[in-house]
Amino acid sequence: MKIKFMGGTGRVTGSCFLLEAEGKKILIDCGLFQGDAASRGKNHEAFAFDPKQIDVLIATHSHIDHIGRIPKLYRDGFNGKVYSTNPVKDLAGIFLEDTLKLLKGEVKRKPGHELIWDETDLNKALNSWEGFDYHQMFNIGNIKIEFLDAGHILGSAFIKVSAEGKIVVFSGDLGNPPVPIIEDTESVTKADYVIMESTYGDRFHESTESREAELKQSLDNIYDRGGVLLIPAFAMERTQELLYEINHLVEAHKIENTSVFLDSPLAIKATQIYYKYRNYFDEPARDIIKSGDDIFDFRGLTITKTGEESRKILSAKKPKVIIAGSGMSTGGRILGHEVNYLEDPNNMILFIGFQVKGTLGRKIKDGEKLVKIMGQEVEVKAEVREISGYSAHADQPKLLHWLKGMCDIEAEKPKRVFLIHGEPEVEQVLAEKIRTDLSLNVEVPEENEEIILI
Repeated sequence: MKIKFMGGTGRVTGSCFLLEAEGKKILIDCGLFQGDAASRGKNHEAFAFDPKQIDVLIATHSHIDHIGRIPKLYRDGFNGKVYSTNPVKDLAGIFLEDTLKLLKGEVKRKPGHELIWDETDLNKALNSWEGFDYHQMFNIGNIKIEFLDAGHILGSAFIKVSAEGKIVVFSGDLGNPPVPIIEDTESVTKADYVIMESTYGDRFHESTESREAELKQSLDNIYDRGGVLLIPAFAMERTQELLYEINHLVEAHKIENTSVFLDSPLAIKATQIYYKYRNYFDEPARDIIKSGDDIFDFRGLTITKTGEESRKILSAKKPKVIIAGSGMSTGGRILGHEVNYLEDPNNMILFIGFQVKGTLGRKIKDGEKLVKIMGQEVEVKAEVREISGYSAHADQPKLLHWLKGMCDIEAEKPKRVFLIHGEPEVEQVLAEKIRTDLSLNVEVPEENEEIILI
């Protein structure tokens, strides 16, 4: 058995891992590289393996840094199945369609660049995609595969692979419980090898109570200033959590009446898929729905589907809140709002998700005062805030807690842990913490490194 690390190493995007066991070649995720130009350029490179030889691909969840190059696999000769949970299968379609629009826009802006995949490749992928429920065991030859709830976004899973007498666990992205709507991250009690994300391996998130209090404070501040609150939000999970929590604040009369605009066609589509999979919700969310309350709708919310409706937000009366994609300000409708509102000190931009190095969101979050948006230089005078508690990624204590669950029996502790999906300095911090607290053998693999699992 061996594993090759071909993405998500020393970075938080481009996740892609090749597991070879029992005569089979299984790809775990195949995501887009995101961030600066050099990172995005890697999407155009040839795969470090022959896609024709891959037997099957397993997708942990629907974020584009985990599935964005799957159609490219088909373009380059892959002809196998894609397996994921059922919600991920449905969500993948809308996210990949949206990604194709962004890729086409990039090609238009950069003459000479070619699409890395197109509609034909996308259709091949979606037509070959099969969904499973959590704990629905299935086989690939002699290899047993099981999806367990990662608690990250709707349908997200970590993967338990049993082959050649060994158990290998791929974490995918682990969640940040307790969060609204979805169930908490499941535990696993035994693994020989663990491939684990480390996105926030050096961070401690705010508590759930602090998170809601900070959101309320931001809403109150914008109301008092008569300003505009911009929230660049990922279409999955963060948008739905925001709607859920603002709904709670409105219903409980904890905030003043303020206009809220959901200006993200992709988030609107994703929210409809949430309604379809209510059986995946946690008990509090199901109870609220049974009471007759719509957890994603409230007084003052306006959903803007068309471009014309989006443009009308500019003339809407202040104070107002605009939730729009993309979550790292790399595209989407948030860009136009940032041009319109970032130069006013009465306004605020609130980041609620991880900002990859090189993205516009990261530049603003890190304090750059002059940024370029859609070819236009914009001075950042608006207040910049961040609530990391809204992150869908586990922080250091939760990563350690999940891993500790595999260490209860000394003789069955993982032989090796491999840290991926994190910036280099963060991976090293978490690696040292794991060595100190759990006495495990931890490694930080390099891109294209191949390791034999004995």
